[in-house]
Amino acid sequence: MSLSARVLDGDRRALARLLTHIENDDELGHAALDLLYPHTGRAHLVGVTGPPGAGKSTLVNELIRAYRERRSNIAVVAVDPSSPLTGGATLGDRIRMTEWHVDPDVFIRSMASRRHGGGLAETTLAVSYALDAAGFDPVIVETVGTGQDEVAIADLALTTILVQVPGLGDSVQTLKAGVLEIGDILVVTKADRPEAGELARDLVRLKTLNPGQRPAWDPPVLKTSATRREGIGAVIEAIDQHRAWLADSGELDRRRRRIATTEIAARVQAELRRRADADDDSCLNTLVEHVIARDLTPYRAAERFLGTLPV
Repeated sequence: MSLSARVLDGDRRALARLLTHIENDDELGHAALDLLYPHTGRAHLVGVTGPPGAGKSTLVNELIRAYRERRSNIAVVAVDPSSPLTGGATLGDRIRMTEWHVDPDVFIRSMASRRHGGGLAETTLAVSYALDAAGFDPVIVETVGTGQDEVAIADLALTTILVQVPGLGDSVQTLKAGVLEIGDILVVTKADRPEAGELARDLVRLKTLNPGQRPAWDPPVLKTSATRREGIGAVIEAIDQHRAWLADSGELDRRRRRIATTEIAARVQAELRRRADADDDSCLNTLVEHVIARDLTPYRAAERFLGTLPV
């Protein structure tokens, strides 16, 4: 039985093997995805982002608990910073979610962010497709969440949860960074802190002052407390409501088109970078010599290089 067939048959060990091939960006992974892709499109991809220390992993852990109470099969992709030596994930969010390792209906995978901005590995979407084909719904992607680059998740997820925590500085900075606009659901964690109410009010005020190009959906501002296990049900309900709104409003089709466009562009950029980094690309090396000799501008060299790519 092929690797893809075993994944469709519910073989979790085969799924883990496939994800390794996908992360390594090798041909076996691509070939398996060719067979799995027609079986995707059913899972709802939820992005969870926010600054480091905001309690994203704790929130995700509680979301797993709530979804399992509903008997949902749930997968989590925890994108960690990369080790500068190995390129592997360094934080290991799976360690913080060990209670789910014995549950066959929960699948948790840590991935290294590597060179991709926004705390997202270049293969994050491909991994989510494999999890989708394996029958998990929803698939949650927790990003690194560092600075302005965390907005990248909004180009990939169907629902984006923006996590904020009291005590990390003036919430006006959120608006200046342009991050507030990406959140379909705004969550204030550690609601037991006295500053949580003020932060929630600030977020309501800021989203009113800066609606941006947002469609008819009005992002709710919710407060959660993991220690008290409060507010998680409201977050699950908001995800359900946003999912229904996407389907009813026609926004789901628009987002899927945006995601496909983003992914195709990312793969093209990755291929261009691979060829640019390769020492044995004679066409590129020739163009580099022409640019150094000042008889061809980098702009014209790029045009010629693109012209050599297969269509």
